[in-house]
Amino acid sequence: MKITILSLFPEMFDGFLTHSIIKRAIANNLVEIHLVNIRDFTQDKYHRVDTPPIGGGAGLVMKAQPIVDALQAQASKAAHKVLLSPRGNAFNQIKARQFAQLEELVLICGHYEGIDERVNHYVDELISGGDFILTGGELIAAVISDAVIRLLDGAITAESTVEESFDDGLLEYPQYTEPFDFQGHKVPDILYSGNHSAIAKWRQLQRLILTRTYRPDLFKNYVLSKKDQHLIAEHDENIIPKWLIEAVNKGHKFMKEKKNDGIS
Repeated sequence: MKITILSLFPEMFDGFLTHSIIKRAIANNLVEIHLVNIRDFTQDKYHRVDTPPIGGGAGLVMKAQPIVDALQAQASKAAHKVLLSPRGNAFNQIKARQFAQLEELVLICGHYEGIDERVNHYVDELISGGDFILTGGELIAAVISDAVIRLLDGAITAESTVEESFDDGLLEYPQYTEPFDFQGHKVPDILYSGNHSAIAKWRQLQRLILTRTYRPDLFKNYVLSKKDQHLIAEHDENIIPKWLIEAVNKGHKFMKEKKNDGIS
């Protein structure tokens, strides 16, 4: 995959490209990232890329010519061209997976007060990072690139991208590490039971509860299966389900060994 980022400040991506998963993905030829300085394409004799808005107003607006020339020089006809704009739909995991299927993605970073309206005619899509204001699109471009690159085959283990938050409209279930008891906060017994079917059911319940609590907007749009409805109903009625009791009881000996295996 090739990701091209058009920016007035490409140096902002130096640290992003040289660490962790992104660095390894580039080294393993899973992705090519090209940073393009929009200023290199200005035809202004003073190398200006912005100007006061026509009709008056605060701040400076980026000119269309440098952006469009940079875009046409650096992007192939098959590239999916994205302008980072507050008008666009908010970036999410569904969009990340769509972008990860592309051969070439171009991200255009705005700056200053805005971008000449006519640039919109040269892009395929507008994407927003959320309902907040930044000084430029560079941070959002890095976020999008990170979300996309980690989904590429070989960037991380396939198991790490299964049952992640937002993939199916729910948040991810809680994760725990050793020791069993950390300052009085204990790992749920079910996770030591060895009963993978019961653990999966418990984790689904946690996903439902966490999403309803922390992201009611997501939960509202999630279609509950009959099993989900049953799990939620038992939880809301403070019923300890039979499957949970049986799994914990059958795994009691194993749980005792784990908790006392020098890790509690």
